[in-house]
Amino acid sequence: MPRPKADFEDLRPFEFRDPDEVLDPDEMYTVYEIARALQGVALDRDLDVETENVLLDWAIPWMIHNQEHFVFANPASDDEPGYYGLKAE
Repeated sequence: MPRPKADFEDLRPFEFRDPDEVLDPDEMYTVYEIARALQGVALDRDLDVETENVLLDWAIPWMIHNQEHFVFANPASDDEPGYYGLKAE
């Protein structure tokens, strides 16, 4: 159910960062690592499946919106995720 704005003490602007503000241009990342980086979570931190899914729900649309900034590399094997990095300028 919706809640009144007055119920919340801290209202902040809804802003997405640009890919170059989140990712190192010399590195390649899995979508899971990108999801963590967007939220300021350590890339190697173990997360439960539910939390990982919530982070992915934010990361995937952000990546699609910013697709012109990314390059893709195939995974090392079929059971691993692919890798994404920033396009060279």
